[in-house]
Amino acid sequence: MNIKVQTAMVLNLDKCIGCHTCSIPCKNVWTNREGAEYMWFNNVECKPGIGYPRKWENQEIHRGGWTLDGGSLRLAAGGRMKKSLNIFHNPDLPTIDEYYEPWDYEYGRLIDSPRRTHQPSLRPRSRITGEPMTLQWGPNWEDDLAGLSETGPGDPNFKDLDYRTYLQFRNVFMFWLPRLCEHCLNPACVASCPSGALYKRDEDGIVLVDQERCRGWRYCVSGCPYKKVYFNWKTGRAEKCIFCYPRLEAGLTTLCAHSCVGRIRYVGVLLYDADRIAEAARAPQDKDVYPAHLDILLDPNDPEIARAARFQGIAPNVMAAARRSPVHALIREWRLALPLHPEFRTLPMVWYVPPLSPITRQMDDPSEAGSLIDRMRIPVTYLANLLTAGDEAPVRLALKRLSAVRRFMRTRRVEKRDDPQVLDAVGLDTTAVERLYRLLAIAPLAERFVLPTRPAGKDDLFIQQGACGFGDAL
Repeated sequence: MNIKVQTAMVLNLDKCIGCHTCSIPCKNVWTNREGAEYMWFNNVECKPGIGYPRKWENQEIHRGGWTLDGGSLRLAAGGRMKKSLNIFHNPDLPTIDEYYEPWDYEYGRLIDSPRRTHQPSLRPRSRITGEPMTLQWGPNWEDDLAGLSETGPGDPNFKDLDYRTYLQFRNVFMFWLPRLCEHCLNPACVASCPSGALYKRDEDGIVLVDQERCRGWRYCVSGCPYKKVYFNWKTGRAEKCIFCYPRLEAGLTTLCAHSCVGRIRYVGVLLYDADRIAEAARAPQDKDVYPAHLDILLDPNDPEIARAARFQGIAPNVMAAARRSPVHALIREWRLALPLHPEFRTLPMVWYVPPLSPITRQMDDPSEAGSLIDRMRIPVTYLANLLTAGDEAPVRLALKRLSAVRRFMRTRRVEKRDDPQVLDAVGLDTTAVERLYRLLAIAPLAERFVLPTRPAGKDDLFIQQGACGFGDAL
């Protein structure tokens, strides 16, 4: 057993209000410069929709991530050898129009314009060419379902659903999906890079780009199925979310999490067995990847795991953070958080709590309580296609537990009594619900973000960079 530490994030979609407050500080700090205008390390997409860049989830177009070939795992777009032989031709690369052509406005016209009858208008100008342009797409172009009637059929999460039914007035549904780099356990971007410039930090699992080694081949851009690696046209280097590692090393959380007014984000550390990554990523069926992914996560409260971790050099403050980790509780203990598109087989480490939604039909018969989940506005099948490769059982369990917590706490607050029968059906008890309620509803910052500081006296971390990449091993 090879125990490693991974910094992970959980986002509660039930509480996201689509305010984009998470994206702005990230943009201002990390990509506010020439060459990075079109990059959004963190963006918020409206679902249903085709997102940013367009149709990033459709791997028949972009060929990102991993696929199974006779039981062996291989990159969907081919390995390093194939990429090296075709290094000047990458047909899977998204174009700038699929992201969006960045623009600015002629704000000076508001001051310099001569006196006239009407107020001067501001025309958009391309930040690439400087010419006037017609706006056609952007990172949140589909906000509040704008244009969904045109783009909705391109959403691959409507698989096994009649999208025309759900795009009609009265039947349409909506929720927001914040996205950032997944910092995967089996990152396809790392395995795709012919230069070996991308690497996974051994101490916390954050995936970074070595700017000195990067040669701008851009295979990491097309290899990432989540399209969260970008190419800086000014520097000729790849860039991506760095999970705010300078802040994490000081025990602070990421900017997107710290600024989230909806308090939807939880950041902490997980322990996992690195020797079983290949086994989990090679699960026979797409639906098997999520359970296999869960199995390689280790319980820090297990005395044997704690003893092995201490023997392998994991610092005591890291183990203490792992025991109090909110992400471990949401992901493994309560099974509320699910990975985004596990069928890409990269084993992502940013997880999502599925959203509850209004009931489309009032329940008159109490015996219909079991079908509560099926009467919610957001189809379970859609959430399953998004979060569990089409397996509805984990999504139903998460939604039932969230609903049970609401009903239990409402009964306690309004009727001044406890109703444990609500909890028995979903495998929870009163203590667990009280912990869940506190974490999901009223937890202060110190409980939502539990991060260890960098171990004192450990100065060889830079030397270890690249020692935790799994692309070569696979």
